Amino acid sequence: MPQTPENYKFGGGTSESLMHPAVIVLMLLAIICILVLPRKYTALPLLWMTLLVPVGQQIYLGGVHLFALRLVICFGLLRVLSSSKGPEGELIFGGVNGIDRAFLFCIVAQAISVILLFHVGQAVVNQISYVLDWAGGYLFFRWALTGEEDVYRSLKYLALLVVLVAVAMTVEHVKMFNVFGLLGSSSTVPAMRDGTVRSSGPFEHAILAGTVGGVIAPLFMLLWSRGKSKILCVAGLISATVMTLTANASTCLLAYASGFFALALWPLRKSMRKVRWGILFGLVGLQLCMKAPIWFLIARIDLTGASSSYHRALLVDQFVHHFWDWWLIGVADSAAWGLDMFDVQNQYVQVGENGGLIAFVFFLVLISRSFGRIGDARKVIDGSKDQEWTLWVLGAALFANVVGFFGVNYFDQSRMLWFLLLASISAVTTQFLASKPALAQEVPTQVGTGIGRPGLAIRVPEFRAPEQAVRRLGIRTPRT
Repeated sequence: MPQTPENYKFGGGTSESLMHPAVIVLMLLAIICILVLPRKYTALPLLWMTLLVPVGQQIYLGGVHLFALRLVICFGLLRVLSSSKGPEGELIFGGVNGIDRAFLFCIVAQAISVILLFHVGQAVVNQISYVLDWAGGYLFFRWALTGEEDVYRSLKYLALLVVLVAVAMTVEHVKMFNVFGLLGSSSTVPAMRDGTVRSSGPFEHAILAGTVGGVIAPLFMLLWSRGKSKILCVAGLISATVMTLTANASTCLLAYASGFFALALWPLRKSMRKVRWGILFGLVGLQLCMKAPIWFLIARIDLTGASSSYHRALLVDQFVHHFWDWWLIGVADSAAWGLDMFDVQNQYVQVGENGGLIAFVFFLVLISRSFGRIGDARKVIDGSKDQEWTLWVLGAALFANVVGFFGVNYFDQSRMLWFLLLASISAVTTQFLASKPALAQEVPTQVGTGIGRPGLAIRVPEFRAPEQAVRRLGIRTPRT
């Protein structure tokens, strides 16, 4: 669709109130739970609003769209701001880190660019709402997750919820009836392509539903080692797989396969520098051999027999060729770039078109810093297989998103699962970096010889967190 202020609404809602009684109950229950439950349980209400409530459920009041999910986020922020700070005066676990800064700068850059592009009051209102949805949802998850245990607890909630979504998407695929359409904000009739049903469940599009299933599937592997959580691991994994398959889209399948491919590289976790260089040289070699630019490899991917992969490749191609159109503050309308170029189903392109080069760079920095923190934390806890596996699974899910971004942009509630992953990475890496030793610093220690001679001074390693890594990653350590 053309990029106008109207399209920057959360979910692209209509100018009328549309709130099903069941949604009102779920919303009020979520608000109450967020306000009264202990901090470690507050992620659950936001997750059920994400996975069980279509994003279009809203109250339209005075030109403002009060979406159900947005209202829950607002009360979540109220809980965050009213909560007590940590011992170092931190509102969120570990304080603001590089991931947080890159995320917020990217969001703010996009909001400012849209306001400058359209010069109308409605754009200002819409971008305030945009910042509230994105920054507010991310901040709430950052506050709610304070370490590894909170991440595991959230994954248990997620496993239970995706079972319900998978059942609904299966019914939609078999019976051609979307039960979430009964809520009034999405159609009860599923989309079709070449005679095949594309289930969307509570999401705005089948690609979004399937990609959510694909990128969260690797995360459930964390639950396998948690005793009774094995059942939830299997249930979540099967359900996420069902979501991916019933969506019937190449982007979803590719994101799913990418996550498990990354998991399979676990034995090479200490040699990832060589792997990265190998990938780089491979891409350079392909660029030298191919007649078309390297991004036209996307056009060759068709896992369903009915993919619009050429459109995805052409979208990147036009994005590159029209660099001078969008680099400063984005572009108001990319429809003139070519056939169907208004359909920006690529997260990288969408960020650039909305926010210009500044937002695009910060988005890449966000991804780079997320991988970087995972790598730094893995080196710190080297030898602790369980903790290394936790980091590796988070990295695999991040890689699945990176691949999925080439075929989709998160324009509905699916963005909340992206926030959950980023917040989980920050929480786990902060915990590991702050609590585990990394380098040995030798200190003199007197050890008796046992044969009547004075004690012999030897050097015994004392493990301390490396100061350079601590400063670079923004980890605060207690003073001695």
